[in-house]
Amino acid sequence: MRKKGFFMTGTDTGVGKTRATLVLMDALREQGVSVVGMKPVAAGAARRGGQWVNEDALALQSAASIQLPYEMVNPYVFGPPVSPHIAAAAVGQIIDLQKIVATFRDLRDCADCVLVEGIGGWKVPLNEREQVADLAVALELPVILVVGLRLGCLNHALLTGTAIADSGAAFAGWIANRIVGDLPYLPEVVGTLESALGGPPLFSIPYCADTFQPPRGLRNEPSSEEILRALSP
Repeated sequence: MRKKGFFMTGTDTGVGKTRATLVLMDALREQGVSVVGMKPVAAGAARRGGQWVNEDALALQSAASIQLPYEMVNPYVFGPPVSPHIAAAAVGQIIDLQKIVATFRDLRDCADCVLVEGIGGWKVPLNEREQVADLAVALELPVILVVGLRLGCLNHALLTGTAIADSGAAFAGWIANRIVGDLPYLPEVVGTLESALGGPPLFSIPYCADTFQPPRGLRNEPSSEEILRALSP
């Protein structure tokens, strides 16, 4: 796992990318792998200590193997919870992918593995020309897709899987996250996703109303070793 990383994307906004990233960070740390998380762009923040901070980015910062300045974890942060290209334009900024790539390279030198969490879904605009997909490609990271299990997830997952393949990015697998308490025909839904996305999920996260509560009862209770084996090339 040395000097490797993954790009975490999702089928939509609010499907549990941060929670899935935290699970992977825990698994890596349990195996003695130093890991840091990065959320390059965040929209939806609060003022704290004179600066804007995002809840997801703070969670990634806290879960890292080493202490990092907030600015390295989250180079671009905006107050309103809107598409990042709109939030950036509102304050006269342009999100620069090369700045993000440079910060990522600095993080890569600090730890064995960097998990980079995207914002929203795969095609969210970052500026007038570039999208989240372009950032993943620029970082040259294999992509993990977090699927929020709810009504409509099949369409979102299949469209996103096709878009990832079309981008040329490597697909490392998917994570099933139950974001609603009851989903009819859940086994059939998961089976359809397994067929469409090339295999079973790396792991499944059970429903929990508290996004940042440490997840318990992962499907089949995969160990950190099993998760790392699933991520191995």
